[in-house]
Amino acid sequence: MGTDAPRTHRHRGLAFLTGLLIAVLVLVVAAAGLGWWTVQRSFPTTSGRLEVPGLTAAVTVYRDDAGIPQLVAETDHDLFLAQGYVHAQDRFWEMDFRRHVTAGRVAELFGASQVATDAFVRTLDWRGIAEQEYALLDPATRGYYEAYAQGVNAYLEERSGADLSLEYAVLGLQNPGYAPEPWTPVDSIAWLKAMAWDLRSNLVDEVDRALLASELPAEEVARLHPGFAWDSMPTIMQGIPAAAAPAGLDAEALPGAASPSPSTAPSTLDPETADAIAAPLASLEALLDDVPELLGPDGGELGSNSWVVSGALTESGMPLLANDPHLGPAMPSIWTQMGLHCAEARDDCDFDVAGYTFSGLPGVIIGHNDRIAWGFTNLGPDVADLYLEKVDGDTYELDGQAIPLTVREETIEVAGGDPVTFTVRSTARGPIVTDIGSDFGEIAAEYPATSGAPDGEYELSLQWTALTPGTTAAAVFALNRAEDWTDFRGAADLFDVPAQNLIYADVDGNIGYQAPGSIPIRRAGDGTVPMPGWTSANGWSGMVPFDQLPSMLNPERGWVVTANNPVSADGPTLTQDWDLGYRAETIEQMLQERIADGAKLSPDDLAEMQLDTADVNAAAILPVIAELPLEGDAARGAELLDGWDGRADVDSAQAAYFAVFWRNLLDDMFGSLPESTRPVGGDRWYGVVDGLLDEPDARWWTNDEQGVAGRDAMLANALDHAWDEASDRMGTDSDRWRWGRLHTLTLTNQSFGQSGIAPIEWLFNRGPYEVGGGSSIVNAIGWDASLGYDVDWVPSMRMIVDLDDLDASRWINLTGASGHAFHGHYADQAPLWQEGETRDWPFTMDAVREAASETLQLQPAGG
Repeated sequence: MGTDAPRTHRHRGLAFLTGLLIAVLVLVVAAAGLGWWTVQRSFPTTSGRLEVPGLTAAVTVYRDDAGIPQLVAETDHDLFLAQGYVHAQDRFWEMDFRRHVTAGRVAELFGASQVATDAFVRTLDWRGIAEQEYALLDPATRGYYEAYAQGVNAYLEERSGADLSLEYAVLGLQNPGYAPEPWTPVDSIAWLKAMAWDLRSNLVDEVDRALLASELPAEEVARLHPGFAWDSMPTIMQGIPAAAAPAGLDAEALPGAASPSPSTAPSTLDPETADAIAAPLASLEALLDDVPELLGPDGGELGSNSWVVSGALTESGMPLLANDPHLGPAMPSIWTQMGLHCAEARDDCDFDVAGYTFSGLPGVIIGHNDRIAWGFTNLGPDVADLYLEKVDGDTYELDGQAIPLTVREETIEVAGGDPVTFTVRSTARGPIVTDIGSDFGEIAAEYPATSGAPDGEYELSLQWTALTPGTTAAAVFALNRAEDWTDFRGAADLFDVPAQNLIYADVDGNIGYQAPGSIPIRRAGDGTVPMPGWTSANGWSGMVPFDQLPSMLNPERGWVVTANNPVSADGPTLTQDWDLGYRAETIEQMLQERIADGAKLSPDDLAEMQLDTADVNAAAILPVIAELPLEGDAARGAELLDGWDGRADVDSAQAAYFAVFWRNLLDDMFGSLPESTRPVGGDRWYGVVDGLLDEPDARWWTNDEQGVAGRDAMLANALDHAWDEASDRMGTDSDRWRWGRLHTLTLTNQSFGQSGIAPIEWLFNRGPYEVGGGSSIVNAIGWDASLGYDVDWVPSMRMIVDLDDLDASRWINLTGASGHAFHGHYADQAPLWQEGETRDWPFTMDAVREAASETLQLQPAGG
């Protein structure tokens, strides 16, 4: 008995622990089950039948094994209603978040931290401009937007909260009272303003020059903003004259019309003005950086590649067209693939188009229809200017007169806080942006004292083409229905903001190029620095007429390449801040090499070109390094680089080391610049350093803090530091170094992906993915040298259209079709994108049906 009692106690203790463990296990399993149910409950129905109010006839939605939808309808109305419904199925949280950004209402979701950004968007009044554009639409186009909104709202009537998307379950933890409003056509159109902002051209350069002018003499500011090498780098038109100015147009009103833009040096600020506006400009630049973060990470390399080759150069005898827009990466991708097909072409249904769409916007942005294909890259014209204004109370000075400011009140609702009301003031040119942040107020005290100007308020206003109602909202549909070159140019004429390079190919064998967009004619200056706003001698006198914008059909050499390089040295001045052309030069060289021996191009050739990793920056610097007398770690670094082919491949040790060297070099040379103007890398800084290589005694090769003077010593110093950093990051065995170990892409959710709460970030983010490529490389997987080596901008998609057989075309998206975390198509295309692979792109009905793995019938309610 004596020995039995302790055993009984032990058994009871073990039974209790066992029971406790079982209870915990049951709770964990229950929590996991509840969590999985919460995740899955938002997944859409993608097969079977659903009733959708508003449809007049059945719509079929075919999805392939990547979940990419192809819609087939009987009428235009039903087609766009179904597009709205399917976009909402796959991406409604993304749509809802985007419309809050474009309306300046993000604080309603996430609280006081977003008030400043909301105030900036409200000041620019993106939504107000979108409302005006909607009112100007023709009845047919307005009907497309209304049908789309009807489809979105039909889906919202079925679901709410976490049934719409997992993000709503997370949002409910901090903002439990939120419920999405019905969708409106203006919600769709406002997204175009966000894209225009993301591709707004040289406004950051304008601010940067003004900030540098307060620290450096004019010649050094110019050195740090090198111009395009017109005599050696390729332009899009390649010597083909731009269209002649129409009769009666004043040539002097078109800067650059009589003389090419390379002859014009960028303007400079006088030192007093530069000092006066330095503080407000620094604050403005911070806000400029914040807005794109809500739309997807920003980067100095936002650009794109596109090229089209004629059938004379291809295996099939028909054109091939390639496009890969470079944008900030986001989870889900900014694009969603889709096909929009009328079951039978007739007056009330004449769409047969597929490509890349924006969730929240009807139509197809980039792609092809049954007759033509098109691609976009950012034209990059200078379409935004800052002005220094003399403000006195509620008036501003213009030509000696006191002009009343336009004033309106804005109220920002704040989740978990009190509303914030502020005043927006505008001149005739545009809004006063000084009001956005408190630091801007310093201009009132600083400018008079430093410039000798009379006392008063001096502030900054912004003029931007996107703040004038335009016609891009209608251009998308005209482009989708275009059947030939004439139709295509008609659609381009409507495409005013953002201005894009449009490349073209058709099933008749034609290829072409058109530059569209609203591009201002300046009365004075070149748009590179802020100008005094108190005189009408400055400002815009109008827009360059469409017929004077560069255009060409079937160029003799048989191809067109656009990679954000200049269009032409002739014609109107579009900007002073072109991409310096490194990607364009590489693409041109690859085309020339492939056809030099009479070889014909295939879709595989174009796909291979899109993945090229040749680094022209390395090609310029490696010969100089090879001639240096080096010792120690610098010598080890030079030995590693010796014989490297200069390609930034994912498994390259040399590419990894060179990137670390480049980042150290930029910091050693330019680390003394004002923080917001320091190098991020990319084509501009390639050009700066390349220009300095021939000036070994230039001031930028000296760093007094590190005791370095002269080019050779600076390069050796950076090689030495890079070896230490690379060893710390990747180990001391250089044989194991790989570019992909440093250069990784994390697909980050735009709203919750940087919450700082690891479990929430785990829910929505994906990666990291090891990748090659780099800045100003054709495979433009870029990084910001001021921050590190992580990926900041990417080819957001890749496509190759075969005009001989549209079903033989190829495409890939950065992430996947679905915006639902843990859905099978949330990130399923990312590994393919990472490896440079593409997917089949079915287009004809036979191919679409054959590729379908799921079919959903949307039927009229009560039908």
